[in-house]
Amino acid sequence: MTAEEIFVGETDNVEFKEDIPARSEKYMKTVVAFANGKGGKLIFGVENNTWKVTGFTKEEVFQKMDAITNAIFDSCEPKITPNVGVQEVDGKAIIEVEILPGMPRPYYIRSQGILDGTYIRVSGTTRHAERYQVQELILEGQNRHYDCEPVEDLTLTEEDITKLCANMKEMAIRNAVSEVEKAKVRDVTKNTLLSWGVLSEKDGAVIPTNAYALLTGRAQVQPVVQCGIFKGSDRAYFVDRREFKGSIQDQMEAAFQYVLEKINRGMTIQGVQRQDMYELPLDSVRELIANSIAHRSYLEPGNIQIALFDNRLEVTSPGMLLNGVSIAKMKEGYSKIRNRAIANAFSYMKIIEKWGSGIPRIIRECKEYGLPEPEFLDFDGDFRVNMFRQTTSNVKGISDTKNETNDTKNDTNETIAMRLIDENPAITQKEMKEKMGVSLATIKRLMSNLQKSGKIQRQGSSRSGKWLIADPKE
Repeated sequence: MTAEEIFVGETDNVEFKEDIPARSEKYMKTVVAFANGKGGKLIFGVENNTWKVTGFTKEEVFQKMDAITNAIFDSCEPKITPNVGVQEVDGKAIIEVEILPGMPRPYYIRSQGILDGTYIRVSGTTRHAERYQVQELILEGQNRHYDCEPVEDLTLTEEDITKLCANMKEMAIRNAVSEVEKAKVRDVTKNTLLSWGVLSEKDGAVIPTNAYALLTGRAQVQPVVQCGIFKGSDRAYFVDRREFKGSIQDQMEAAFQYVLEKINRGMTIQGVQRQDMYELPLDSVRELIANSIAHRSYLEPGNIQIALFDNRLEVTSPGMLLNGVSIAKMKEGYSKIRNRAIANAFSYMKIIEKWGSGIPRIIRECKEYGLPEPEFLDFDGDFRVNMFRQTTSNVKGISDTKNETNDTKNDTNETIAMRLIDENPAITQKEMKEKMGVSLATIKRLMSNLQKSGKIQRQGSSRSGKWLIADPKE
């Protein structure tokens, strides 16, 4: 380490010690934390507050190096073998101890035991690992995934499996962007779910996993997605709040629709076609929410929080980045799967795209939209993304309109619906949904209101009938 690097100060993976503490546990916590994380360096012979190089004499430096090596080897479980070297800075000898990230996690201080002696690095500090974090380290060290772990106390029938398969296929078709893509959606079978890890086998019997419980809303403690609107740029004043329950894929869709309703948009109408242009790129908003659900830590008891401020959309998901993953790597398209079964299921349902491509695409779409690059934060056990807002008047090609009132939306939708019916009386509600760019629930509510007000009538059956526009003179 050079003098220039020392003057930068301590970082997430560099810590200074003026001397070797009399009690080795004082620095052994950092040693195991480095091994449990991304690795790091302990520099002995530098004051940690002033960054002053105190160093060691030539007579004592090698003795201290041996003492450090022996203490690490004797105190840690599993065994940690450090890279220990000596370097001269400003004419003084300092000891550099490099700890590489280990595989057989968790590493812990043997005398304290696995639960009390496991430590991790959070925001440049060494902290005692919570019980769920120890569990996650154990799974990671064994190359296992929490969502693929079996849930033996959850009942499972062939009818349950068939229902989940049908629901997943229905969502995959609904999320397909073209008729050609819809036609390519394949069936999901029991064997498919087994290969993904949504189901597992034990003693010849098929049993559900945590992924199955989450995808069906049957987890013992089913997480929720919390959404909120705040006035200003902090959490001081709530404007609105919602909490979405149920299966995680339904939570994702509900949270996305909530954000859609709350952000600003402009509107253009070409003929009978309505085109909404929002202040944020919708594909990126959807990707952020989907990623937060697919890649969060389900061992951590917290919930996903989606907060809309005057200046940003903030998506926070429980769980720090996995070892080997950094924000810089993510921006380059690197991905490491935390929940293998859920990622497979979400990919099939077209909720998330190819693994690793999401973050670069979000950055690119925000740039094309004229927005600042999103902010990515790995802190305090959570991962957060801030997507910065702008008003619709600043978006190229969008008329200067804010969020429409419900009355304005309904009037506009009614006008477009009446035009569509006039052009094609046999039009289906699904066809209207695609042409108008709104949800099927909105279409059903709209058509019901039009019938109640006497503006339209239905002639014939729901499948082969047609719509009739009432004569205003009658």
